[in-house]
Amino acid sequence: MATRPLEIGPAGIRAARTIEIIRTERGLSQRQLAARVTALGHPMSNTALSRIERAHRRCDIDDLTALAQALRVPPFALLEGEVAL
Repeated sequence: MATRPLEIGPAGIRAARTIEIIRTERGLSQRQLAARVTALGHPMSNTALSRIERAHRRCDIDDLTALAQALRVPPFALLEGEVAL
């Protein structure tokens, strides 16, 4: 069966960029944020986080809510690109 090419739309790209912006503003490394997400019960490696931030991996709703919780922002903020915290 042929695989479908990975297509990440504008909302996914905006969320990826916003996650990276907030993470760096908070002074967190990818490893630290991935550890926070994992501690909240949603296992995530820093490699997976890196792929999400570079829009090479889809950020599903479970990833999004766990990342938002770890960054202490509402999930909607990641979708809308609201980085004024």
